[in-house]
Amino acid sequence: MKKEIPDKLYYKINEVSEITDVKPYILRYWESEFNTLKPEKDANDQRRYKKKDIETILLIKQLLYEQGFTISGAKKRIKELKHNPEELLKSEVTLSSIKEDIKEIIDLTDSLDFKIK
Repeated sequence: MKKEIPDKLYYKINEVSEITDVKPYILRYWESEFNTLKPEKDANDQRRYKKKDIETILLIKQLLYEQGFTISGAKKRIKELKHNPEELLKSEVTLSSIKEDIKEIIDLTDSLDFKIK
């Protein structure tokens, strides 16, 4: 289920954490690893994320947690997507269809009372 990103100019790290379901310390770590994720800082040195930053975080999360990329692999994939954004839509469709196929296989094996040894 995809969460709606509230329409605001800036978001604090706790808001971003809640929207993306990613802990603040992980967000800070990702900032050090992904050069595409660089939130601004205000006069008090507090991070100010923009909607674009949240979309980047959601992409990183998808690549790492759902598609199983390593940090290095995710960096490469983000570079590829930056040069060819329509590729992102293809990968989402492919991932969805793979998940559906796996669910169908599981349902079929359950109905056959098939057990893997």
